[in-house]
Amino acid sequence: MAKYNIRNWSYYNKALVKRGSLTLWFDEKSVKEWHKTRKDGRGRPKIYADVAILCMLTIKMVFRLPLRATQGMAESIIDLLKLSIEAANYTTLCRRQRQLKVPLQ
Repeated sequence: MAKYNIRNWSYYNKALVKRGSLTLWFDEKSVKEWHKTRKDGRGRPKIYADVAILCMLTIKMVFRLPLRATQGMAESIIDLLKLSIEAANYTTLCRRQRQLKVPLQ
């Protein structure tokens, strides 16, 4: 294993601190389409667009959270960003994750 001789301790220390940095955002398109829904067939129209469910499920997957914690984290992010949207309930996430087709890029 290679051993590095660190000469710039100030830079190295700042780099170590930055490793713990967390940057989260929702892009503007997702926020605008958060509640845009269309009625698919019979029954009650969906409250949250697929993009909203996909954003929340991405948070769930990245941080390996259960559904209730995903709801809480999404609510916290929305509050911190001062957005005028609501996070989907964990039961909605559970139902919609089975139906959602995730586009792979």
